[in-house]
Amino acid sequence: MTAQDQYAAKRREAGEAIDLVEDGSTVVVPTGVGEPPTILEAISEHRTRFRDVKISQILPLRPYAYFDEQTAENVRHRSYFVGGPSRPGAQAGWIDYHPSYFSEMPALFREGLLPSDVVVAMASPMDKHGYFSLGLAPDYTMAAIEKARTVILEVNPNVPYAYGHCHIHVDRVDAVVEDERPLLEVGLPAIGPVQEAIAGYVADLIPDGATLQIGYGGIPDAVVMQLLEKRDLGIHTEMIGDGILSLVEAGAVTNLRKNLAPGSMMATFALGSRRLYDYMDHNPALEMHPVDITNDPYLAGAHDNLHSINGTMQIDLLGQCGSESLGTKPYSGTGGQSDFVRASNRSKGGKAFIVLPATAKNDTISRIVPTLTPGTHVSTSKNDINYVVTEFGVAQLRGKTNRQRAQALIDIAHPDFRAELTEQAQKLRIL
Repeated sequence: MTAQDQYAAKRREAGEAIDLVEDGSTVVVPTGVGEPPTILEAISEHRTRFRDVKISQILPLRPYAYFDEQTAENVRHRSYFVGGPSRPGAQAGWIDYHPSYFSEMPALFREGLLPSDVVVAMASPMDKHGYFSLGLAPDYTMAAIEKARTVILEVNPNVPYAYGHCHIHVDRVDAVVEDERPLLEVGLPAIGPVQEAIAGYVADLIPDGATLQIGYGGIPDAVVMQLLEKRDLGIHTEMIGDGILSLVEAGAVTNLRKNLAPGSMMATFALGSRRLYDYMDHNPALEMHPVDITNDPYLAGAHDNLHSINGTMQIDLLGQCGSESLGTKPYSGTGGQSDFVRASNRSKGGKAFIVLPATAKNDTISRIVPTLTPGTHVSTSKNDINYVVTEFGVAQLRGKTNRQRAQALIDIAHPDFRAELTEQAQKLRIL
């Protein structure tokens, strides 16, 4: 049977394809835009016919009807990284979350520590050799496919055919659902004067020829806008978005000075506009790989001059970063922040930047605190922290004592809170 014959035999309507999901199954979904909306809408519509089905994913983007406390016994979400649709349920306790380093998730699947019974994913149209590209998010999905008994693809002509280790052959697929709706687009975050000030400090510390990992958010994207005049930058990142594409279009990114995979950039998921997805299609300058290739601290850290830029919500005077919860309440997840902080620390000439505004809620709350809010999930440890940047300056903490760290962080706190932070540091016997 030819690949085309197999494709035709496996084509299903979404309502028919979800018959392959058995009660008790764990359904694994790729990150963000890689989620297949037609299939997940069908599961949502028919959720009451299921029993004890778990849907596991990083960063869900659409508020599917299955995000429903009343039917959680039928279909329950398990989050690897909380997003907008899953945050209320995670904070209320009827959505579960899996703490883990992003880079280690493929190994957790292979070792059976994370379950994978069914994989549902967006895919490009099949090529003449019978292969689909899962280039929007190969992340942990490729490893989950290795362990799954069932694979259901949502094939959409708007999905780019990307290169890298992100392909699956039709003979491994159990059902194909077709859809032609436009891909979900995510614009650049708002950038204000605080973000621009922080970005200026970071940009000054990034040399020509650096290899970049850039997270999502207003500050990382503000940094991008101040790197447009740099030369021969390289990209080895977790997420590729419109900010990185702007650097490519400006000629700042050439990847020519990368000591590993020169001439090409690597990422594990895409989150951006139609312009980005068009750029990805059949583009040999970009490779999409599983997260244990892009985020592994040893592999990523083998790049010279790796500079990583990630945000946090709160940091204490020892340098511990709370980037994923508001006290005990889950807000996001560990993601790749720790992976790339450790990778940049390993890198020859590398720098790991943690960026944050000095205050929250209209300057009424300091984000630099004596101790983290009780219950806060520590994302980057005191042993891994390197550069911390606010709109008031840069604190380089790696190799510093507790006293030196506290003073450096107080110096970049909002001026209105420096006296109070100093007093609290003295009470803690740090200063």
